[in-house]
Amino acid sequence: MQTYLFIAAIVLYLLCAALPSRRGALVSAVTVLAWLVHGAGLWTDVAADGSLRLGFAAMLSSALWVSVAAYWFENRNFGLDGLRRLVMPAAALTVALQAIYPGSLIALGDKTPLFGWHIAVATLAYSTLTIAAFHAVLMALQEARLHAATDRKSFLSGALDQLPALLTMEKLLFRMIGIGFTLLTLTVLSGIVFSEQLFGQALKWDHKSAFTMLSWLLFAALLAGRRLRGWRGKTALSFTLAGFATLLLAYVGSRFVFEVVLHKGWA
Repeated sequence: MQTYLFIAAIVLYLLCAALPSRRGALVSAVTVLAWLVHGAGLWTDVAADGSLRLGFAAMLSSALWVSVAAYWFENRNFGLDGLRRLVMPAAALTVALQAIYPGSLIALGDKTPLFGWHIAVATLAYSTLTIAAFHAVLMALQEARLHAATDRKSFLSGALDQLPALLTMEKLLFRMIGIGFTLLTLTVLSGIVFSEQLFGQALKWDHKSAFTMLSWLLFAALLAGRRLRGWRGKTALSFTLAGFATLLLAYVGSRFVFEVVLHKGWA
C-alpha cells in the first residue's frame, strides 16, 4: 500500500508541474490531491508502533511536503504559479528517494515527549527555509530575465512572467526567512537546553552542530543586514542560498553519508 501511495504521489506531482498555468483550478486540485497522497505515504512510512523511521530521505520528503502546502497557500494570495515548476518536481524526487532509502527505526520508549516536538519544529524550520530557497532561485531567474536581451518565450519564461513584481517577491522572501529563522532558533535552543533529555547525552559539538550554528548565523546576519543596512537583491539571495545549503549539509548531508555511504543507522 505504501509503495502505491509513493508512486501515486510522484505521478501527481509531475502532472501538476506539467499542467498549463491557465488551468488554475485543475492545478490547485491536483496539488491538494498530490499533497494528501504524499502525506498518507509519509505517515505510513515514518510512523510505527512505538517508534519513528527517520533518515535523510524522510527529512527531505517531510520538508517538501510542508513546502507544497506553503506554496499552495501563498499561490492563492500572491499568484506564485512559477514556483510550481520548481517545487513539484523536487517533491516528486524526494518521494522517490524516501521509497529507495527508508531510513532507520528509532524506538520512542525511552525518549522524552520533547523529542517529538524537537523533530516537528526542526522539520517546520527546514521546510520554511526550503521554500525560501526555492523562492530565492525564482527571484534570481526573474531578475536575470529582466536584464536579458531576448524576448524569446519558453516554458520557464512563461512561468516567470506570471510572478508578482520583484519587490513583492522580496517581501515574501523575507517573511518566509523570518518565520524559518524563528523556528530554527527554537530548534537550536531545544537541542542545547534539552540535549540530555532529547538524545540521552550532553550536547556534543560535532559537524551537525557546527553546520546548524553556521546556518543560524548566516540567516541572523541576513535579517540584521536587512534591518540595519537595507540589504536586498543579490546580497539577500546569496545569504539565503548559502544559509539553506549549510542547513542542508547539517542534517540531510550528514544523514546521507551515514545511511548511503557508511550504511549506519540514526546518529
